[in-house]
Amino acid sequence: MYRPRASTSLFSLFALASSSACNGAGNDDSIYSGEGASSVTVGNDEVSDSSSASGDGDGDPTMTSSSDESGIKLDVLGGETGMMTAGDGGDSSGCKKVDFLFIVDNSGSMLEEQDNLAASFPAFINSIQSTLADAQDYHIMVLDTDAWVFAGCQIIACALPLPGVCVGYTCGDQPAQCENVVGAGVTWPKGANASNVNCNFSTGLRFMDSAQPNLAGTFQCAARVGTDSTDDPERPMEAMVQALSNQNPVSTCNGGFLRDDAILVVTFMTDEDDDAGDGSAGTVDSWRQALIDAKNGDDQAVVVLGLFGDDDLPNATCNGGAEVSPRLRQFVESWGPKGLFGSICASDYDDFFQTAVDTIDTTCDEFEPPK
Repeated sequence: MYRPRASTSLFSLFALASSSACNGAGNDDSIYSGEGASSVTVGNDEVSDSSSASGDGDGDPTMTSSSDESGIKLDVLGGETGMMTAGDGGDSSGCKKVDFLFIVDNSGSMLEEQDNLAASFPAFINSIQSTLADAQDYHIMVLDTDAWVFAGCQIIACALPLPGVCVGYTCGDQPAQCENVVGAGVTWPKGANASNVNCNFSTGLRFMDSAQPNLAGTFQCAARVGTDSTDDPERPMEAMVQALSNQNPVSTCNGGFLRDDAILVVTFMTDEDDDAGDGSAGTVDSWRQALIDAKNGDDQAVVVLGLFGDDDLPNATCNGGAEVSPRLRQFVESWGPKGLFGSICASDYDDFFQTAVDTIDTTCDEFEPPK
């Protein structure tokens, strides 16, 4: 997972190529290929999925309720999560729509975590569909944490064709519209360990909806954003804020995603903290306010889920595998019972997302759509 990173240079590209040639990572045009691959339908195209859903940590996933300031882990299997369940909500009309925003770190140490997310999503969306009986209208958008990956690839692919470098790019390649905009939804992940295919959203937009053929497989395509990010440090919160802003060009790119009469569920995953000292934009308060503003002042219409390093907590699973993330944890905790965080190093994220369903369901029950 987390490894100290130097700034990207031409020298590092050669190093990456050498490493890829040795370990085989990133040599395929798409991770949807290879020995033992299973068939997955993405949009209207069938591709093969060779990824595994193995994690980095040992033992069960770690989840912590943001309302539990002691950092005690939730006993999900025991059922005493402290979370409200279906039917615990208020007497309001409830939500009929949910907007899901996923922010996925695409730095070099995130391959297994992206695989875990992809593997956990089918059970998660199935639980959402069965639990939120009156809310079957979804928008789902995936972001990575930088703009166009390896902006020099249109040159490198011509002059320095090296194994494992600039995977998914061709000579003279230029970013498509919105592809080089921080916070714009991902539709065609490119680079080493990315899907490297057009995920074919049936909406024709930069997000999926509940009518998407094979929604789970299409999400898996989008969530594999790859490991070629050149941004250091990672800035998932900046990507989140930009994605929901009303400023061009990102508002044009993501037009139609955010709906006033839907609750907003934000999920972010990264193995580094979003550090102010390293040039990241914003503060915990400003990140929170950006989400509230996006929901027209209704802080009860937002659920925040975070997966990040946990070595500063009891019973940690990362054990040096991810950077501790006090700012990200503070951000999740600021949402009280509508915030939930877990360990990015968990062997899988199934229990984390299944627990999150209760929080989403309660938020949906209590939601009062604007008149």
